[in-house]
Amino acid sequence: MKYIFLAILVVILPLFAAAQQLTEARQDSVFVRENFVKHEVFIAMRDGVKLFTSIYVPRDISEKNPYPFLIQRTCFGVAPYGVGNYASLLYYSRHMMREKFIFVRQDVRGRYMSEGTFTNMTPFIAGKTAANEVDESTDAFDTIEWLLKNVPHNNGKVGLYGISYAGFYALSGALSGHPAIRAVSPQAPVSDFFFEDFHHNGAFVLAVANALPVFGIQPQKPTANHWYLDFFPEIKTNNGFDWYKSMTPLSNLGKLYPNNFFWNEIVQHPDYDDFWQKRSLIPHLKNRKNLPPVLNVGGWFDAEDMTGVLDVYKHIDSRSPNTLIMGPFGHGNWTKEQGHHLQGNVYFGDSLSTFFQKNIELVFFRHYLKTPGLTEAPLPKACLFDTGTKVWKMFGEYPIKNTRKVDFYLAADGKLSDTLPREGFRDYISDPENPVPYAEEVKETADFLPDYMIADQRFVAGRGDVLTFETGALTEEITLTGEIMAHISFSTTATDADFFVKLIDVYPQNEPDGPFTPTGVTLGGYQQMVRSEIMRARYRNSFTKPEPLKSDKKTDLNFKLQDVLHTFKKGHKIMVQVQSSAFPLFDINPQKYVPDIYQATQADFIKATHKIYSDSKISVQVLTNNKNGK
Repeated sequence: MKYIFLAILVVILPLFAAAQQLTEARQDSVFVRENFVKHEVFIAMRDGVKLFTSIYVPRDISEKNPYPFLIQRTCFGVAPYGVGNYASLLYYSRHMMREKFIFVRQDVRGRYMSEGTFTNMTPFIAGKTAANEVDESTDAFDTIEWLLKNVPHNNGKVGLYGISYAGFYALSGALSGHPAIRAVSPQAPVSDFFFEDFHHNGAFVLAVANALPVFGIQPQKPTANHWYLDFFPEIKTNNGFDWYKSMTPLSNLGKLYPNNFFWNEIVQHPDYDDFWQKRSLIPHLKNRKNLPPVLNVGGWFDAEDMTGVLDVYKHIDSRSPNTLIMGPFGHGNWTKEQGHHLQGNVYFGDSLSTFFQKNIELVFFRHYLKTPGLTEAPLPKACLFDTGTKVWKMFGEYPIKNTRKVDFYLAADGKLSDTLPREGFRDYISDPENPVPYAEEVKETADFLPDYMIADQRFVAGRGDVLTFETGALTEEITLTGEIMAHISFSTTATDADFFVKLIDVYPQNEPDGPFTPTGVTLGGYQQMVRSEIMRARYRNSFTKPEPLKSDKKTDLNFKLQDVLHTFKKGHKIMVQVQSSAFPLFDINPQKYVPDIYQATQADFIKATHKIYSDSKISVQVLTNNKNGK
């Protein structure tokens, strides 16, 4: 009876949740129309370019009841267009919408209804002197100036926010230095296209190639329509693995995008040269004393922009109010309340998005935009979700200080050891013709956001080109926090190589399935990926100046696997896997060094034998106690 009841729940609960979401969406739409008046305007920038802007003003605004602005600038459109067409939700969170602000949504230059020419990751111009020098910071500044002067009964305060690319625009606006900006929330912000979204440590993120028309086709004129839809390639198969294989070498992919300016920029700048460097916001955050309070929001399983939120948080001056939120979320999905929250196949708890929206986000914007005075918001320095114990923890500092460094060595016998093992190595053959898949199911070709960062890794068991290193069953729990570093000592018969390193939590064989475990999934022996990253060895010394490897020479390769807060429970095992491909997530390294991989030919793709030496290690920070994590 117990299992029959659970089976009924599994069927009924999603239907109930879907019906509830539909009801809430209707209520939201009614709320917007009853409580806001929509205006559409074109705001002139200092160089004369006009940007399309939607403004939703609360109906009860008055001299005695003023409201602050909450601005989102985006390249993805502010539909629906037309004064009589109201958005059904003015903010990602209905809690924020019902708090009521003057919601402002703007198309950036060259996108949808705005004039001008679109530039990916518009470079920030430091020390502007000329009156006609423009970037995203000046556009934000000019927009704010217009709003303050032309929207009656505002309270003179401005908040900026946005997810993903819109997070980049929020940060750019913060760099404008406009005194009215009192709060900024870059959520999963793009910060540097060479290290996130389209690249990881020099490797091209092949799985998002289908998104290239969105970012690389200019509209002929301002439009409310998705002008780039006609430029998507026709794919006549749903077998993504085989289709992307046919796009190797990358020159094959280029044939699909001959007039795509973004693809051409990627091909013309294979290394981290000035083109990419000047598009990074990170250098401009350092030592900047006039930044407003910042609420950095990200997901531990965000395959696109986890790098951005962590790097932005770490580079903001310590004198600025600066809070970090990291939950068990994929890209931006803290905006959607699932009820019973699953990421991949793993259940993490209930109402996790609501917790963030009500107890963190709403508190942040309400305090800085509506509360008189200049006090700091009552928020922790960091609110982080432990993805092992599955609880939120608050910290008064981050990175956390009460830690000790532990090195886990990749021993030649396959053990993961916290002591330096005897000299030795393990080797494997990496064959570009038979790359390691990044996920068990990679059939779909149209996935814009690949979801792999928590996937069960048992599907690669038995592959000779995946090396596995594992501890015994833990006798006590161990909590990892902060950055994870991979230090790979290797040699190869080739002159170039990629190394994809995965940190994995191995469940006990007797781990019971839960009431929300998806059908067909067994948690006993589950190998949950905790963190992973790829590194292209040609960039081992410099991302600007690649160098070929010397065949059969022992070489060091050091790179970040990004941060975690994860507790490996008693009885679990810690596993590390090393492989040289994760396809079609990343492009295939030919393994024969060519100055420009985008110009590689089929003849450049060769088999190679890679040796991983036993002094290779994964360096982690282990939390020594949980007293400051409540």
